[in-house]
Amino acid sequence: MIKRKTYSFQGGDILDIEEYHDGRYGAPGLKRMKRRKATKEDMLRVNKWNKEKRCRQRLLQYFKETDLFLTWTYSIEERPPDMQTALKDFRRSIAKVRRAYRKRGYELFWIRNIEQGTKGAWHIHLIVNEIGDSASIVQKAWDHGGTWITEIKRSKFYDEDFMKLACYMTKDKNTIEQKKDGTEGKPRIKESSYNTSKNMPLPDPHEDKLRRWKKEVKPKKGYYIARIWEGINPKTGYKYRRCTMIRLNRRI
Repeated sequence: MIKRKTYSFQGGDILDIEEYHDGRYGAPGLKRMKRRKATKEDMLRVNKWNKEKRCRQRLLQYFKETDLFLTWTYSIEERPPDMQTALKDFRRSIAKVRRAYRKRGYELFWIRNIEQGTKGAWHIHLIVNEIGDSASIVQKAWDHGGTWITEIKRSKFYDEDFMKLACYMTKDKNTIEQKKDGTEGKPRIKESSYNTSKNMPLPDPHEDKLRRWKKEVKPKKGYYIARIWEGINPKTGYKYRRCTMIRLNRRI
């Protein structure tokens, strides 16, 4: 049996679609690869993907390309001794930001990742919704070092379905970046802590059952395909597909 899950974001302007075989029955039109036991690396890959997926979907639902992507850095003398101290620093600072937003009549949405590099430096990557003077608010809220700020659309991690940004925001000690020549580099993160504000629930998907696996995906009327990719589930041996569609001429 082939299933399709459709997530609707931003009032239907963005559709995130997953198609996969549930593994219990035969699948007409869907060739099965040889099934194998999932390895530790497979499980790490799945866990990584699920974290990236939830981050990306929250970005799609609650943020726009004009919102802010920023980094709070630590000066050398202010570096925290451990993650618990860094978490306390973040909580105090984000509380200041939240109070400033409420004073102006806005709700704060945030996604963050606290990172300690392998060479000992600490910093916090943070995404917040723009309310007009957000840059000034986040700068005043942080007193442990510098603040680097840009709009999401102006960062090198921006793409239409927020995939690059989600991957960047969910980095951890297992993340290995590729060098310019395509070879694998060394891990650059010793420790990390990813989290989001609690006021960003994700919508439940609409589920459909499909009779056959379609070789080609066509955009829904009034939409275009921003990204599509396929893979093989190592547990079931069947293909899976993920696709993001965006409404034509949607308002940003």
